[in-house]
Amino acid sequence: MEPVLLAPAGDFESLEAALQNGADAVYFGIGRLNMRAGAAANFSPYDLPEIVRRCRARRAEAWLTLNTIVYDGELDEIRKLCRRAKEAGIGAVIAMDPAVIGAACEIGLPIHLSVQANVSNMESVRFHSRYADVLVLARELSLEQIARICREIRRQEIRGPSGELVKVEIFVHGALCVAISGKCYMSLVEFNASANRGTCFQSCRRKYTLRDAETGAEFLIDNQYVMSPKDLCTIECLGAILDSGVSILKIEGRGRSADYVARTVSVYRECVDLWKSGKKASPEQCSEWKRRLAEVFNRGFWEGGYYLGRRLGEWSASGENRATLKKVFLGTVVNYYPKAKAVELLLTSDALQDGTRLLVTGKTTGALELPAEGLRVEDTPVQIAQKGSHVTFFCGTKLRPNDKVYRLEPVTC
Repeated sequence: MEPVLLAPAGDFESLEAALQNGADAVYFGIGRLNMRAGAAANFSPYDLPEIVRRCRARRAEAWLTLNTIVYDGELDEIRKLCRRAKEAGIGAVIAMDPAVIGAACEIGLPIHLSVQANVSNMESVRFHSRYADVLVLARELSLEQIARICREIRRQEIRGPSGELVKVEIFVHGALCVAISGKCYMSLVEFNASANRGTCFQSCRRKYTLRDAETGAEFLIDNQYVMSPKDLCTIECLGAILDSGVSILKIEGRGRSADYVARTVSVYRECVDLWKSGKKASPEQCSEWKRRLAEVFNRGFWEGGYYLGRRLGEWSASGENRATLKKVFLGTVVNYYPKAKAVELLLTSDALQDGTRLLVTGKTTGALELPAEGLRVEDTPVQIAQKGSHVTFFCGTKLRPNDKVYRLEPVTC
């Protein structure tokens, strides 16, 4: 079976970025009943048909996340949302609350069991296979444990409700936290904002001072961010992950921007395709992939995470973004001229120099990088277009009015 590259989508820009860069499936949330209710833009129930339309146009699957804890007052909303998802043609619901699983099963909507269920052994696999066709394994497992589960599913022919062998899904890139499979109560205790309801305040990403309660003495810690792990990156061991029998490779990041989605999907797409061709990535190729991944949002990389059997000692040096490129907003697209293959920008925030590397994002455009070459202001060639001016330059790809335009530049220490 072909491996599935699963990408996050927090809005239409990210959805388009995922599809344009080779995602086989996307996962997304609706409103507040998902684990990124407070971080991602999310979609509305009215967006479901359009999401499915765009995915089908590129032969990709659309999977809805309903993976929070659910309360009694929300059960009717859950049932309505499941019905709307099925009517729209959504391929599956990602869930962990039995109430959500039951609501989806009642109408024949396929279930993918969320990582919050903490599936770590074959007994759990057998139990949950009665309800789910896909199991997202606990992220604390080693690659050896994952491979054993995949082998046993095939050997014992454990099948889901569809009648097909149960598929295994794991995370391959993105944010990690110290909680077991994402189940954390720290934000709830401190801010009354539950991570298990999608409103985490990320208390673990902050600096803390250790103080002796009796003497008041304060102690220095080698790393102030002692609860904030680096981001998971598996680009160097992805071949071994695929060899283990994992079916679905999940990129974390529904709260991230479209350029993050575009970059991570494109890099992992290249890596998966190389594995499918029977070739092995060279150290140079892996290094180049990691360089490209480092240009977008990250907290540093922990290669292989728990999968390689290492203890958690890869703490981030900061709770903030450590991307090697930063985005500087310039303005918006005014028009695109298909015959001339030229785009017109209104520079509302800064000047633009000829040859600048740009990022353009939009609900239909996704996330596109291109150079600004051959600048013209009032049909006169210029080296620099000043803030407030309308500038045109060659662009072989169609852009749309109101697309946002950014300058990309290296981050300086």
